[in-house]
Amino acid sequence: MHTINYFFEDTHPIKHQLPAKKWMMKCLKRENYSEGVLNFIFCSDMYLIKINKKYLNKDYETDVISFKNEIPKHLQSPADENCIFGDIFISIDTVKKNKKTYKALLKKEIKRVMIHGVLHLIGYNDITQKDKKIMRQKENLYINLI
Repeated sequence: MHTINYFFEDTHPIKHQLPAKKWMMKCLKRENYSEGVLNFIFCSDMYLIKINKKYLNKDYETDVISFKNEIPKHLQSPADENCIFGDIFISIDTVKKNKKTYKALLKKEIKRVMIHGVLHLIGYNDITQKDKKIMRQKENLYINLI
């Protein structure tokens, strides 16, 4: 089954601030991918710090962490070849802080971290300045995609 899911852990649901799932499908299509199963888990800073410590051995706040999920070979079909499967954890607390810092609308900042997480699943990185620039350009392109 191909789907995009929104979950809330240790935070108040902000469903009215989230983009339509069709938006993400359009973003993926522009990158020549489609959704397999994408789970967006919106959570608190503390929840995401625990994830960061447990799975990445890092002890600091972040706005988004992405985990790519691999489908076992025996369950794959040819249609799954360009599908993205993953879990993307997003700290609503940090997104709200970023909103203030960058003087952005909450809806736009949520879109930014959502597409940022997906771009990581596709294979983009933000380690070097060149990589960061590419990621930022893609984020800006997709934030404004209707």
